[in-house]
Amino acid sequence: MRSVAEHLAAVLDGVVPLGAIDVDLLDAIGQTLAADVVAPWPLPSFDNSSMDGYAVVAADLVGASPESPVPLTVGGDIAAGDSGDLVVAPGGTVRIMTGAPMPAGADAVVPVERTDGGTEIVSITGTVDAGAFIRRAGDDVAAGAVVARAGDVVTERSVPVLASVGRANVHVVRRPHVVVISTGDELVEAGHPLEHGQIVDSNGLMLVALAKAAGASAWRTSRSHDRDDEFRAVLDAALREADIVVTSGGVSMGAYDTVKAVLSRSGEVDFVKVAQHPGMPQGSGRLGDRQVPIVTLPGNPVSSFISFELYVRPLIRRLMGKRDVTRPTEPAVCLEAFGSPDGKAQYARGVLEVREDGTRAVTPVGGQGSHVVGGLAQADALIVVPPEVSWVEVGDVVTVIDLLRVQL
Repeated sequence: MRSVAEHLAAVLDGVVPLGAIDVDLLDAIGQTLAADVVAPWPLPSFDNSSMDGYAVVAADLVGASPESPVPLTVGGDIAAGDSGDLVVAPGGTVRIMTGAPMPAGADAVVPVERTDGGTEIVSITGTVDAGAFIRRAGDDVAAGAVVARAGDVVTERSVPVLASVGRANVHVVRRPHVVVISTGDELVEAGHPLEHGQIVDSNGLMLVALAKAAGASAWRTSRSHDRDDEFRAVLDAALREADIVVTSGGVSMGAYDTVKAVLSRSGEVDFVKVAQHPGMPQGSGRLGDRQVPIVTLPGNPVSSFISFELYVRPLIRRLMGKRDVTRPTEPAVCLEAFGSPDGKAQYARGVLEVREDGTRAVTPVGGQGSHVVGGLAQADALIVVPPEVSWVEVGDVVTVIDLLRVQL
């Protein structure tokens, strides 16, 4: 029986990031840069005022005070975006707005609050040092500096600097296309009435949602009945577009476990038992001429969810060129005792809370069976219980995976 780490290594074996494409800057949010981005010009690209006020020659204001203001002749206005050629001569000034380019001759800005606001003659009531209230060209970013590196994830916080250096498009690792195949004669689409013995294909919808949340594009094929030829036809069609194929159900030891029956004969997928609960039956391999990764997940919904988190999400992130493919873990105090199967790593569903002292605590939620979707809906964390631990006491410090934590 494999460990979770061994099976993850098998799923990721030989997987490298997908090719790069140019996309619109806003469409690149969440994607990984495939090349460094270099500033072709400095930021800011010109000396400009950081205040509304008056551009001056600082030496003209020696001795200025409220009791002894210095009068200067106002020679015009400069607004943000102006590209005029106003010049400030000794004894003169121009009104200047925040962000406006500094005029020739001026070496400082006096904030409007230190003046009487005059438009023809202004009285300055305080001194300034040369360079005061001026944002120099290149103060933020020098020309030729790398503003974002290959491997960085484009975020809403990086959009301003990428746009400021002229990037309407960026070169990023392509999002993988995940195709989900649900199998089973008992499955019906959500919204359709159920007959006795039927269930809704909630797994297919869940796996598409999980794949999209992980950053991939994803869709479902038409449902495959428990017939070998039908499953193979659906699978072959999926392989024409997929970068990852994910199946749900049909991987155990039953007489109608079609996924395992078809792919075991071809030798394309390695079906194994993994020492985890829930989700012991697993499979992974490569399909077709393009060697598309396939991950075959168990059919119970919680098993399928946990298995996606452990294996498919890291696979998506590897294909997207992410630096960290697995979710980080953190400690939390368990507030309720529960048991765990001997020899298997358990991934129990839980609800996290932050206590008054800033530490985290977690409470198991719902039943821990592989079919209990009500508890899964309430959970915002997974409690990771190692194989050698069979009982967790109240107050024990456990390892948790925060499912709501944003991972770039």
